[in-house]
Amino acid sequence: MDLNALFTDEGMRKFTATQRDQHLEDARQYGQLADIVEQRLKATPIDGDRPLSEWQRTRKVVGKLRRMEKASRRAAASAEALYATYVHQVLELPQRRETAAARKAARRARRGGRLHGAVATSLGKSAAQLSGVNAPAASADGAVNDGVYLPVQSPAGAPVEAPAPAPISGIGDFFPAPKRGVS
Repeated sequence: MDLNALFTDEGMRKFTATQRDQHLEDARQYGQLADIVEQRLKATPIDGDRPLSEWQRTRKVVGKLRRMEKASRRAAASAEALYATYVHQVLELPQRRETAAARKAARRARRGGRLHGAVATSLGKSAAQLSGVNAPAASADGAVNDGVYLPVQSPAGAPVEAPAPAPISGIGDFFPAPKRGVS
């Protein structure tokens, strides 16, 4: 068996079809054999049998053949499932990934375009208002026409320096000493 040929669509199809057919043929033969053995054992009493003991013996023997028949049918189904899984998980995977990536990119473009535009507009308005570039026009009486924005405020002056922190002499500044004699 050429393993390189097995990893192609035709090679895997041929292998699984051969295995499926072989298992189905085995199941058919086990079924026929079970029917023959059943008829023969029912009709053949053995010395010392109790009533209906040949039926019990037949059921036990034929049951094993029926289990073999069932196992062969399951093996045939598994061979067919092997091909279907190989096609789905190996052969079709690159195409499915391309399709999913294209759908994801289209979704991202639709969602990102709207969201990006709204965020950019909002940030642009905020930056312009904070810098005072696009301040809303005031009417003659001094009221702002657009109630959304605050009027431009002039800076209050130079920034005030924060006071210097007190020097730390030791760890005791952070944790008070325990009182003695009190528990």
